[in-house]
Amino acid sequence: MRFISKKEIFLEESIEGFSQDGLEVLELPLSRQAFQLILALAFLLALIAITKMLFLGGWLGSFYQARAEANAGKDYYLASARGIIYDRFGEPLVEDVPTFSVSVKINKLLANSGLILEALNLPKEILIEQFKNVNAEKTSSVIIARDVQPEEINRLKSLNLDGVEIINDFKRHYLEGPAFAHVLGYLGQDSANKIVGKTGLENFYDSFLRGQDGERIVYRDALGNALDEKINSLPADGYRLNTTLDAGLQTYFYDRLAAALNSLGSRGAVGIALNPQNGEVLAMVNLPSFNNNIFVESGHNAEKFRVLNSSGHPLFNRSVSGAYNPGSTIKPLVALAALSEGVIDVKKQIFSAGFIEIPNPYFPDKPSRFLDWKPHGWVDLYSALARSSNVYFYEIGGGFNDTKGLGIEKLKEWWLKFGLGQKTNIDLPSEDNGFLPDPELKEQKSRDIWRIGDTYNVSIGQGDLLVTPIQLINFIATIANGGKLYQPYVVKNIIGPDNEIAKENNLSILSDYSSLGGYIAEVQEGMNDAVDKPYGTAHLLSDLPVAVSAKTGSAQILNNTQTNAFFVGYLPAEALAKAGAPLDKQIAILVLIENAREGSLNAVPVAKDVLNWYYWNRLATNP
Repeated sequence: MRFISKKEIFLEESIEGFSQDGLEVLELPLSRQAFQLILALAFLLALIAITKMLFLGGWLGSFYQARAEANAGKDYYLASARGIIYDRFGEPLVEDVPTFSVSVKINKLLANSGLILEALNLPKEILIEQFKNVNAEKTSSVIIARDVQPEEINRLKSLNLDGVEIINDFKRHYLEGPAFAHVLGYLGQDSANKIVGKTGLENFYDSFLRGQDGERIVYRDALGNALDEKINSLPADGYRLNTTLDAGLQTYFYDRLAAALNSLGSRGAVGIALNPQNGEVLAMVNLPSFNNNIFVESGHNAEKFRVLNSSGHPLFNRSVSGAYNPGSTIKPLVALAALSEGVIDVKKQIFSAGFIEIPNPYFPDKPSRFLDWKPHGWVDLYSALARSSNVYFYEIGGGFNDTKGLGIEKLKEWWLKFGLGQKTNIDLPSEDNGFLPDPELKEQKSRDIWRIGDTYNVSIGQGDLLVTPIQLINFIATIANGGKLYQPYVVKNIIGPDNEIAKENNLSILSDYSSLGGYIAEVQEGMNDAVDKPYGTAHLLSDLPVAVSAKTGSAQILNNTQTNAFFVGYLPAEALAKAGAPLDKQIAILVLIENAREGSLNAVPVAKDVLNWYYWNRLATNP
């Protein structure tokens, strides 16, 4: 028999004792909702982890790869050469000159900026300018100087600074500088510090000219020693531009026009030469001009500052962006409209006493007087164009006595037909529309009605009528070729790396008015007389070795305190045949001199010399 002590208590008895004492222990299972919540939380955490991994490895994979490569080494661009621009005879107008650029690793720049700037002779503003648009998260280095001189390179190398790299690069050099500055344009940096075209053809065809830079990466260890090099991509040079420009004609036109301005004390001028048979621009001169090479140089310089702040606006391309009263050069179009609409015929004569007067209903003793530039007597269409009679064109434009006149609505209709008041869509940036006067618009702006005097003024190219020089010469070219209005263009074609034609500007006829050929021939005869007849305003050209058709014009501006002088003219088809030259050698030219003291007389000698040069260098010989 075994005796159990009171101190010996078994587990079962203990539990039973508690139960017997009235304490209840319940065993409850977990609910289904709790299990679902735990599973949902686990799934959500897994989904977040997977999404993060995909985001880092996929969407941001290239970013972190670039950051890893930047930390392990340094990426350098391999410069591509910009495409070359040629004239119509294959002569280069620009070249790419090998040069050096300096690239600095961003994390090393701040510590050594003073030494680098001193070695390169750069102001601190350059660094600020270069860093404006740099994304430090996506690039490890920045180019702080281009076209660096050899002596500056040597000074920089002698410092043996970490993170500084000398890059083989190219710089643009414009062979003729100011003569081609507006049509070729110049280069500058975009928001990503890439070199891009800013104006002219450089801008309009930048995507073709730019090329594609290559990239190489040099991997280094912690001490900066080169371990390996990787070529990510090879550079691809830009495409070639073959233009319609005649470099010889352009240079001569520029020099002759610059000499005229110098003798007159004037600052602004335009010279354009166009082929009427296809719209090709042979020459486009703007004055004042500038040397576009100054914008290629790194940093700031005094000449660049002078150009940017000049009151003469040398960067302004007057040929396509300037809007001018055309003066009497609009008269051939008014004559053509009047003939076509039956307002006049070539035999109708109008008397010019030097003015016409319109009765004033409010002040009968003070009639409104509209002046001719001199009394011409009885004039018909031919002599009115040759003499440039204002009274004749007042009457056929606005009406007088028994002549009904075209009226402003018909005038506007014909201006639009021949491309005035709208862009020609020439392949140059910043083209202006010009402005065609409108009675309703005048009343809205000035709260004054359109009067017959307004119609008189625009009929002779004054008043609110504004055209661009390229619009004006394109209209004259349409008269020259018998009625085809072409779209003018500067680039003939673009040649890719494998000598394939990447783009070609074919002939584009905007409008064809060949059906008006009979009326156009009458206008041509009047422009012939402007040169051939002793009383013609362009008679100075009569002794040229080739016949010329022409129209002069003087536009009074700034309340008649200044006069812009115009000349427009062309070589007629008969003159080319007599000279033994093909029709595709035809040329139409425009000369505009701003603030010319003697009006159109100052533009005619320039035109004469340009046409004379063209005859001896392009018609008498065959380049």
